[in-house]
Amino acid sequence: MACCIIGSLGVRPPILEVAPAEVQQALSTVSQALTPLKEHKTVTWLLDSGFDDVAVWRTIWEQQEHLVSRIYHTDRKVAFQDRQGEWHEGDIAQARAALRPLARVETTLEVKRGQQVRPKKQPVQVELAACPLRVSYWTNVRSLGQGQQVTREVWLVEVRVLGVDWEPWLLLTDWPVQDAQSALRIFSMYRQRWSVEDSFKFLKTCLGWEDVQLLDLGGIRTLVALGWVAAGFLYDLGVTFDWAEVQVLAKLGGWEPHQDRKPGKITLLRGLSRLLEMLATQAILSGYVTQHHQLPPKITALLHGWQPPGDL
Repeated sequence: MACCIIGSLGVRPPILEVAPAEVQQALSTVSQALTPLKEHKTVTWLLDSGFDDVAVWRTIWEQQEHLVSRIYHTDRKVAFQDRQGEWHEGDIAQARAALRPLARVETTLEVKRGQQVRPKKQPVQVELAACPLRVSYWTNVRSLGQGQQVTREVWLVEVRVLGVDWEPWLLLTDWPVQDAQSALRIFSMYRQRWSVEDSFKFLKTCLGWEDVQLLDLGGIRTLVALGWVAAGFLYDLGVTFDWAEVQVLAKLGGWEPHQDRKPGKITLLRGLSRLLEMLATQAILSGYVTQHHQLPPKITALLHGWQPPGDL
C-alpha cells in the first residue's frame, strides 16, 4: 500500500535555488512521524516545481522514500536513454526527444477549450510518455561533512493535455515507468497532489470570509470540517454525493435534484456561507446571553425560546 505526501510552495521558482533548513527539517520531521506506517506502506512525496532541487531529492532517497516531482530546471544535466537503448549525456530538455509514448487517457480538468469564455471542469484527453534518466549528485550537497558522488536511475514523464494551450508537465520519479499502467499510476499520483492543492485553496476561501472572525472555536471546527467535506466532493478525494453532509450543504446552497447533475463549487460555497451566517448568529447571541444573562424579551419571543447551543 502507498502513502502519499503533498509538497507545495507558495512561491514560484527560481526563488528556491537552495533547500532551506526549514525544508530539510520538514522532510525529516514528516518522515519520522510516518515511521510506524513504513512497516506496511511505501511513502511517496508528490512535489511541485518549487522542489526541483537535488538536495530535497537526496534527503527523500536517504530516508528510503520515493518521489514524483514536477520539473522546472530543464537545463539540469542528466544521462538519458534513447529509444534504441543507448545512453547519452545531455540535459532534461534534450531528453524529451527520447520520450516513448506509453498511454492516452481521459480525465476531468478545469480548462478553457476552443471558444469557451472561461475555464470549466470537463473531460480532456491526456498523452503520457516517458524515458529512463540517470541523475548524478553528491551526497553532501548543501550539507556538512564529506560526501561521494552517486548516480540514481529515475524516469522522466511528460504529461500533455490535448486541446488546450498548456505547456506539458514534466515529472521526475524514481518509480519505474515502463508501460501504460505505470505511466497512468504516476499521472494519477500527481493529479492527486493537484486536487489536494485545489482543496486547500477552496478551504482558504471559506476561512477568508469576514464572518469567520465572529465564530467560537466550536463553530470554526464545524466550518472547517464541512469545508473539507465539500472540497473532498468537488476534487474527487473520496467524498461522494451519498454523504449526508454533502446533500445538506447542497440544499443550503439552493440545489434541486436533477438527473445526472450534481451540485458544483458555487452551490456548495453558498451552502457553506449560509451555514457560516447561522454559526455567526449563534455566536453573537451566545455572547450576548453570557454578558447579559438573557436576550431582550422581544428577540426571545421572535426566536421562540432559543437557547445557546452546545457543540455542533
